Amino acid sequence: MDRNGSFCISNFLSSEQLQSLKQTVRAEGDKHKGCYFAHHGGPEIEQSQLGAISASPEFRALLKNVYQSGAGAAAYNSEILNVLRCVQGSSGRRESNCFHFDASLVTALLPIEIPQDGVDRGDLILFPNLRRIRSNVLINVLEKALLQNPLSRKLISAGIRHRILQPEKLRLVPGNLYLFWGYRTLHANEPCDPAQRRASAIFHYGDPHAGSFVTRMILKLNQRRARRATALGTQPTG
Repeated sequence: MDRNGSFCISNFLSSEQLQSLKQTVRAEGDKHKGCYFAHHGGPEIEQSQLGAISASPEFRALLKNVYQSGAGAAAYNSEILNVLRCVQGSSGRRESNCFHFDASLVTALLPIEIPQDGVDRGDLILFPNLRRIRSNVLINVLEKALLQNPLSRKLISAGIRHRILQPEKLRLVPGNLYLFWGYRTLHANEPCDPAQRRASAIFHYGDPHAGSFVTRMILKLNQRRARRATALGTQPTG
């Protein structure tokens, strides 16, 4: 992760586990009428295979050990934030190229359904390890504000298009687990073909600024934004 920006555990899921998660995604996709949705925790996740993975002592130990190796100390909070995110239909385009730093140091990405053909596959774009863990939460907030806004995202996307910027690109394979330093790495997913579905689970572990008032407010704002994006995605289009 320090050298290459990410680490892949191939065949992390068994074929049975992957099929179970695909069934969960398809059922949720039907509920949202083929539009974008995201769940941050909740019964949709906890009662699925994702809840079992998150509760697994082996998986929790993996994230704990990775965090300690990167931060040099144990995480302030050992809670895992589980997210199920599905990009489908034209509404999913709004959620592409949204470059950001995660609040958590460790991000574990578990692809469930990913287009394997064509140009618009929703590949993961990474600018690995651009920054260190900040000792001051206000510096962290300032950096995020400078890069996580519509203008900055358009400029980054244009720089990639014109090959001025050359990020790492991961072609995700369903059932593999991808680990990277989400807090330190600027990342986003490329657009996905509206006729196909891109679904993934994200496990966030270890917020270096956990416990601060600012961090709690940012988390609430992000969750509110995710609910708003899901609501907009489920609106009829025409």
